[in-house]
Amino acid sequence: MATSDGSTIIGESILISGSLNGDEDLTVRGRVEGTLTLTKTLVVEPTGIVKAEVQVKNCVIAGAVVGNVTATESVEITKEGRMVGDINAPRVIIVDGASFRGRIDMGEVEVDAERPVRPVAARVAPPARPGLRPQPRPSAVPEPKKLEEKLAAPAVAKPPAPPAPVAMGAVKRKVIVKRK
Repeated sequence: MATSDGSTIIGESILISGSLNGDEDLTVRGRVEGTLTLTKTLVVEPTGIVKAEVQVKNCVIAGAVVGNVTATESVEITKEGRMVGDINAPRVIIVDGASFRGRIDMGEVEVDAERPVRPVAARVAPPARPGLRPQPRPSAVPEPKKLEEKLAAPAVAKPPAPPAPVAMGAVKRKVIVKRK
């Protein structure tokens, strides 16, 4: 059904399966499966279910979307919205109460060329442990007496190494954003 403002509505009892392309806003109250490519906004209402690869300008999800969504402007998942899939958009909004499982790519991170980037410190002091006194920082050339004292002192046990990183492809996470 087309409305007077140039948008199309897919009714609750409608199932569309295949490739859907268009140059106007689309509101889904029914079900769409396959691929969906629009130059404008997709709105998935609470009764709507989209199982598709989606490419749009903007996307507002209040129903259910299963598949990857690529938007040139923004993706918003409302309080009632549920999504399983990856989002690729420069602006992503996940409202309190929404459900999302997937990855988000918001594009390249720009670095301001005028602001100097501070180098990362090469050494980081170990965390303070209870019962140990802080050691004075050694000078560039240690005195022979202090060097002998250091060699005679018992070695301090090093903290355990952090666990090895896991490849991101092997990890599945469910991210739920809740704000009060």
